[in-house]
Amino acid sequence: MEAVSLPRPYGRGIDAEKLMKAEQLSIFLENRAGRLADVTHALAEAGVSIRALSLADTSDFGILRLLVKEREKAKAVLKEKGFTFGCTAVVAVQVDDRPGGLDDVLQLVSKSGINVEYMYSLIQRTEPRAIMIFRFDKSDLAISVLKEHGFTIVPSDALLSDE
Repeated sequence: MEAVSLPRPYGRGIDAEKLMKAEQLSIFLENRAGRLADVTHALAEAGVSIRALSLADTSDFGILRLLVKEREKAKAVLKEKGFTFGCTAVVAVQVDDRPGGLDDVLQLVSKSGINVEYMYSLIQRTEPRAIMIFRFDKSDLAISVLKEHGFTIVPSDALLSDE
């Protein structure tokens, strides 16, 4: 991918594909009462706003996936409170909110040899579209293919803004 110049605030020479990804926090939790509340309480006390989340579990543990506006503050709080977490790049895609809207995306990435490792939604009712958060095995290729076919990739700063 070649670097492209973008208008402020991005400056020049920044990899545009990096701007198309959001950093997700994946927090590993014991599957027991109160553990999820421990995370949300710690983040709330620190003033961290959760924009989207997904929780997957097994009998022993869960993975809480979060998109937050104040990532660095969230990381510091989670580390201070002793939570085990990792960071992952995900892609936010606008999907038409109609029957078949999600299928359009999934058919395209499937035909392009891209696997969806997991996905979850971010609900916004300001437009007739949903925003789906995807973890692809080939994120850069997925961004390119989706953009070439007219899908809107929501940049991280827009995804996490207050507007």
